[in-house]
Amino acid sequence: MTDCATCVVRNRAICASLNPAELAALGKMGRRQKVRAGQTLLWEGDGAPVVANVLEGVLKLVVSTADGREQIVGVVFPSDFIGRPFGKQSPYCVTAMTDAEVCIFNRGSFEEFAGNHPDLQQKLLRRTLDELDRARHWMMLLGRKSASEKVASFLLEMSERLAGQGCHTDTQAGFELPFGRQQIADILGLTIETTSRQLTKMRADGLLDLPSRREIVINDRAAMEMMAG
Repeated sequence: MTDCATCVVRNRAICASLNPAELAALGKMGRRQKVRAGQTLLWEGDGAPVVANVLEGVLKLVVSTADGREQIVGVVFPSDFIGRPFGKQSPYCVTAMTDAEVCIFNRGSFEEFAGNHPDLQQKLLRRTLDELDRARHWMMLLGRKSASEKVASFLLEMSERLAGQGCHTDTQAGFELPFGRQQIADILGLTIETTSRQLTKMRADGLLDLPSRREIVINDRAAMEMMAG
């Protein structure tokens, strides 16, 4: 059982539309689960017995080819919803990129609950449409953009997605990534050498500062947006 009233993503998650009594009922169905970095929560093509809200950490969505090659098709952050309601199989692996915590529900029980709460169903629909838009953007990012465009697009998206999640520095345009350069390279389909080279060039051109290995300060957002295409 989870205490939804004290949930850190209470106002941003899909359950934000529920009243206190409905939240209490949903909380009885859920449980908190720690997920270690590298641990897989759902496997591609397997049954999808659970769905979950992300409370802390970052997880990746991965699909694989028959010969074992992998592609990251999405990244999820606190308040994002993972799993496939009203679907029996997971279309991708869900693996933690950092240590994470999720609020996890039995899929069947969650589907029954959602069926009795139209506001929650509408929230799920909005999330699904948002994910579809992100997936289309991701296709453009991976398939058509150059290395510099990929890195610039990624940093701009991270600066927006990490806002309000405790990842911003004292500088207004600064934020701290929850993962390292190798993981950035994996997400973008680049080598770590190419990723590091692009970051170094952006710093030399004055677009950003790199106070530490994971801290990013965007100095010229307009120029970064132009570079991102």
